Amino acid sequence: MKQTKQMVAAALCVALGIVLPVAFHSVPNAGSVILPMHLPVLLCGLLCGPVYGLLCGILTPALSSLFTGMPPAAYLPSMLCELAVYGLLAGLLILVVRSKWTLLNLYVALVGAMLAGRVVYGILNALLFRAGQYSLQLWVTASFVTALPGILIQLVLLPVLVFALRKAKVVD
Repeated sequence: MKQTKQMVAAALCVALGIVLPVAFHSVPNAGSVILPMHLPVLLCGLLCGPVYGLLCGILTPALSSLFTGMPPAAYLPSMLCELAVYGLLAGLLILVVRSKWTLLNLYVALVGAMLAGRVVYGILNALLFRAGQYSLQLWVTASFVTALPGILIQLVLLPVLVFALRKAKVVD
């Protein structure tokens, strides 16, 4: 039953990752500020583990691009890699970080995944996807300055959601 719950939760996270950006993209630049696709991918990794987190991180931007055109094809490869790292590492870190404080474990997993995903995003853009057009300043601005409201939303909302969904036994 545990695997079925995880699969259903992961599928719901993918669906949420397709629907949320549509709602936020009616406001200019809301996608890069609020980061609505990041929320369900990180949530999936934290709730369902690394495998489902990785799959959610791959499927969410791919299906969203296919169905809604967001992210645009030019941004899809780097975003797909970033979100895959988010899901994978959130799931791995929540399993391996074991202090006596559950909230600390959750924040270490969340922040670790968020930082690693942004580093991967920056490296891949600099070396592959936008080579010669990408700088450290552009990466810092896009990944941290512009995205600060989304980062704060993730840091506040995701722990609350994880605790609430675990308490409701949506996922074990």
